[in-house]
Amino acid sequence: MSVEIPEVEELKALLKELGEEGLLKRLDSFVRMNEGLESKRGEDFIKVSILGFAEGLLTVLKEKYDEPRVKELYERIKAKRAELDEQFRKPRIPYLEEEE
Repeated sequence: MSVEIPEVEELKALLKELGEEGLLKRLDSFVRMNEGLESKRGEDFIKVSILGFAEGLLTVLKEKYDEPRVKELYERIKAKRAELDEQFRKPRIPYLEEEE
């Protein structure tokens, strides 16, 4: 199984370009480890986890590099993670929706 997250692929390319091979290996390991959990946790849960990890890496990169692409990718990944995370934080309660 493979979880497709275009922003994470962008991050991998950026890490390679910046010469951050160590961080690239850590990201690849984290993604592979989480893909192994997909059948138990669900794809969206895994995406939130991977995006959170990517967001953390980009936080470090923002401090290290004055590179607009790092900040822009950070903002996109942060927004996407927050959007997916929202699905897990506020479960819909059908009987409350019927009353409205």
